[in-house]
Amino acid sequence: MGIAVEFNPDLALRDISEHKAGRRRKEECIPENLEEGKIYDFLKKDQRNYWLRGEIPLIETKGGEVLSRPRASIIILEATHFLESGEIWTRGKYRVIKVLDSKTIYFEYLDPIKKRDF
Repeated sequence: MGIAVEFNPDLALRDISEHKAGRRRKEECIPENLEEGKIYDFLKKDQRNYWLRGEIPLIETKGGEVLSRPRASIIILEATHFLESGEIWTRGKYRVIKVLDSKTIYFEYLDPIKKRDF
């Protein structure tokens, strides 16, 4: 018997329309109007670990590993695992560093491009 833990190099949330349709909680979705500098709550099913020492991409997921390009650069401020109705969840907070458009490349692997010196 083992412990199932997922390591995520990004934060993948659903489109806000999933919440408006009643299929997801608000914290499981990307806010309608992301604002730089603002702190938001997130919620993910299962036990997940995130990198806390720098910027990571906020991406949209449609499920089944269908992912968008980065929508924003964020910093995870906290992540906590908890049980609810016998299921494991991860909740936390993230700060938006930069809202991104779909054409501009901001990350190279996990580093913002501005941090590369070659």
